[in-house]
Amino acid sequence: MSAPGGHRDRRPLAAVLIANAVSATGSSLTLIGVPWFVLQTTGSAGRAGMVAFCATLPIVASALVGGPVIDRIGRRRVSVGSDTVCGLAVTAIPLLHHTGLLAFWLLCALMALGGLAHTPGVTARSVLLPDLAVRSGTSLTRAASGYDAVARGARMAGAALAGVLIALTGAGNVLFIDGATFAVSAALVAVGLRDLPEARPRSDVPPVSLRAYRTELREGYAHLARTRLLLAVVTMVMLMNGTDQGWNAVLLPVHAERHLGGAPQLGLLAALFGAGGLSGALLYGLVGHRFARRTVFSVCVLLCGAPRYAVAALTGTTLPLAVTMVVAGLASGALNPILTTVTYEKVPDALRSRVAGVLTAGCELAMPLGGLAAGFLVEGAGLRGALLAVGGVYLLATLSPLVFPAWKDMDESERENEGEAKGLGGAGSAGSAVGAGGVGSAVGAGGAGSAGSAGGAGGVWEAGAVSRTGPGRPSAGTGVRTPRP
Repeated sequence: MSAPGGHRDRRPLAAVLIANAVSATGSSLTLIGVPWFVLQTTGSAGRAGMVAFCATLPIVASALVGGPVIDRIGRRRVSVGSDTVCGLAVTAIPLLHHTGLLAFWLLCALMALGGLAHTPGVTARSVLLPDLAVRSGTSLTRAASGYDAVARGARMAGAALAGVLIALTGAGNVLFIDGATFAVSAALVAVGLRDLPEARPRSDVPPVSLRAYRTELREGYAHLARTRLLLAVVTMVMLMNGTDQGWNAVLLPVHAERHLGGAPQLGLLAALFGAGGLSGALLYGLVGHRFARRTVFSVCVLLCGAPRYAVAALTGTTLPLAVTMVVAGLASGALNPILTTVTYEKVPDALRSRVAGVLTAGCELAMPLGGLAAGFLVEGAGLRGALLAVGGVYLLATLSPLVFPAWKDMDESERENEGEAKGLGGAGSAGSAVGAGGVGSAVGAGGAGSAGSAGGAGGVWEAGAVSRTGPGRPSAGTGVRTPRP
């Protein structure tokens, strides 16, 4: 469970964790700074929705085709290049604005460029996590928990910081800081992963050709189509992400501007949601294994979304919404650990990057329309009508685990792993001891409690959520052939 030669090398893992924290902080600044910048400079909710559409549509496009590219170019190069492009794009916005050259179409183009480059970089860092865990001599469960914990903590701090900085210096200056975070993240990955073989271009992939590229993409899509639980999850999360994009990019900023008092309240609410998410993830890691996955997931997914929209629509003060955001954050904290664990169980090693891109694309498919629709709904039906309409869609989406039979596979998969644990790992100690050998080890041999729940405690349901390490084995029930390079 260590680097070649028997020694432990924790520097690459530390570099990725710190880069992830810096990048997540910058993402929070973007999430709050860009919508507020648009509202300040244009005063139009519709234009804020249009900018959100332009920023997220390329994310879906790059996720659809990005998996094979990452393997050929190399994960380190993709991550550094992604951060560089994103930093330049976001820094250009306030620069052009101060010189009077920032037309609305140019703002949309810069956001589209940043969106196009963002997802490959996130995917490249995330799929390295199992290899970095092995090299550092730590378990995958701990590495994944650390990866998610620093991201959640950074997003929480970044949201609060964004609200304060916007109030003190203006949204444009916040975007300068955002650009600097991308530069720091790029430098950390460039230096920290310089000598890491797993971060270099893969030598076992065939030469670049349209036929080979299409084959690799098709394998990722085919695996998703054959796994009905993953297909159900992607469909539901797609609708949730679409409505949340409308919430983050349009509805909450407009509500804060009109009723709550401005950017500080917006930052406070986002920070409270992040704090709740971090606490919920830690709480699930401690006691979540005692409950059936589907039960916990069904309750939490209902609490994390629709109540926010209803409270915002029916009240005009900060306190009720603040309490709701904390509760919603706590509930959301349990979702990613469950989804990540399920994905670890369902995706074989050889399809890691390809399926990661497909899952990301599917989950983010509705995001461009979510921001655009929310903007037009505010202008056409008013803020309250838009909040109730979008919240209704969210509620319908989150009823899925209670309605469709495919979600029963979530508990069946858990029971299978418990059976394997009793046969292979005894009371649970083996999973803790060999967790670094891959999710197959951590979940399959770890006992019903400790490794099974912790295996996904730090995962992120986005690019890179499907990562395993070591030779492993495809999980039972997938029925998928492991393709040769």
